Amino acid sequence: MSSHIAISLNKLTKNYGATRGITEVSFDVHHGEVMGFLGPNGAGKTTAIRTLLGLIKATSGNATILGVNALVPDIELKRKIGYLPGIAATYDRFTARGYLHFIARMRKLELEKEINQYANRLDLELDDHIHDLSKGNRQKISVIQAFMHSPEVFFLDEPTSGLDPLVQREFEVMLNEARARGAAVILSSHVLSEIEHLADRIAIVDKGRIVVVDEISALKAKARRKVELFFDKPIHNSDFLKVPNIKEIQAMDGSLTCVVTGSENELLKRAVELGVNQVRTEESSLEEIFLGLVSAP
Repeated sequence: MSSHIAISLNKLTKNYGATRGITEVSFDVHHGEVMGFLGPNGAGKTTAIRTLLGLIKATSGNATILGVNALVPDIELKRKIGYLPGIAATYDRFTARGYLHFIARMRKLELEKEINQYANRLDLELDDHIHDLSKGNRQKISVIQAFMHSPEVFFLDEPTSGLDPLVQREFEVMLNEARARGAAVILSSHVLSEIEHLADRIAIVDKGRIVVVDEISALKAKARRKVELFFDKPIHNSDFLKVPNIKEIQAMDGSLTCVVTGSENELLKRAVELGVNQVRTEESSLEEIFLGLVSAP
């Protein structure tokens, strides 16, 4: 395994019998990389993460975290991981401070300074009891427990759920700091704009199987996009019929609209030959790419 790979899944499978789990999920995450993990509800994202973390026993396949077999219990490895589950469970009888110190003691760490620093950054009052806190403040506690021990690997499931925009912005700063020091991150979120903004690559899972793993820029380059061309003379559909990678050609007077999938080079070359003077392109959003790749229910 490459020394640059921090997380590796190889044909990881979890069967629940008649209920769908995950089937032969494979991808790698490198040190200093944020991997956006996307999929419809019930697609297998949470199952994949929980299986990778050893919280669910895998049916087959293998996985490593920091070069260690992730499917075998390893306390030392767990201390190097920051995990924020989609539904966070906290002990309501604690104050925020008491709970975070409890988690630190479980990791055999003294983190008073780090807890205070992150609480200040996220505007969390540490001495309030958890049962009195709003959903957003409970989420801040979950974020802090995932970050406070400077883990080498993060698994973040809907990390900004319930956070206000200013706190979301601070979370992004924290995540970028972790990435800059070489941490590897699997980030699952329903907020596609967040994934597009933060992730280096994305892995999309649908019905328990990986659909695609690629850089967002590469996916956008392959996606359908609308192109409008403007000329100083009449243009006809027939002028572009032999151009590859285009369809839905509509010419009207001195303009032409088409849909491009893949490279635009030949289209632009032909347009220059015909004297094009303006080009407009509508790039596909991550949401459009996502919807185009996952199958209908």
